[in-house]
Amino acid sequence: MKNVRILYVEDDLTLSFVTRDNLERAGYIIDSCDDGIKAYERIAAGDYDLYILDVMLPKIDGYTLARKIREKNEAVPILFLSAKSTIDDKLYGLQLGADDYITKPFSIEELILKIEVFLKRSQVDPSRMQKGAIFRIGSFSFSASELKLTNGSTETTLTHREAELLLYLHTHVGSILKRDDILNHVWGNDHFFSSRSLDVFISRLRKLLKPDPAVKIENIHNIGYRLVVNG
Repeated sequence: MKNVRILYVEDDLTLSFVTRDNLERAGYIIDSCDDGIKAYERIAAGDYDLYILDVMLPKIDGYTLARKIREKNEAVPILFLSAKSTIDDKLYGLQLGADDYITKPFSIEELILKIEVFLKRSQVDPSRMQKGAIFRIGSFSFSASELKLTNGSTETTLTHREAELLLYLHTHVGSILKRDDILNHVWGNDHFFSSRSLDVFISRLRKLLKPDPAVKIENIHNIGYRLVVNG
């Protein structure tokens, strides 16, 4: 993909040099920072197509940077690269709005693959996201291709993964969906971490849909989820 600008924030200068070199060889335009304040200034001053953030950074941590990015742009892909590897660390990163969380050490091939996947999603495949279609979900209007969920005068911009998940639930409204089927459709795999990520994203969608009591995402014990719209 040409002219893709990525902000890469990493305080380990050796790792940063190697990773940046590989990403530039893959054709990406990389801006890099080695501390949180420099990154914060770059985020405020410019727009990027994707962000790669370490968590443990001098001065301002990666979690704070992710919040700043989401205040500015709710849809741009964010990837965490971190040595903090517990499930709680990963889930917290996802709760802040990150699209993925890769633990160190990592393979550059995996990182490039993740970047390609999220850039493709950010461009929105019309055949998958049904470009131009507006769906009614209770009192909400939902445009998957525009990543917009609207209820009256309140408009929320979804992340690409939130939009894909909600579209999949809506396409099968009233039907029980198995966790594995959801994971394979939206995440492309049914790994343990992806399964925990699903729970985080379901929780976020429930909060967004809460203003309409007729719309519920039901948990079907030991099976999966079901989107229910009453009335």
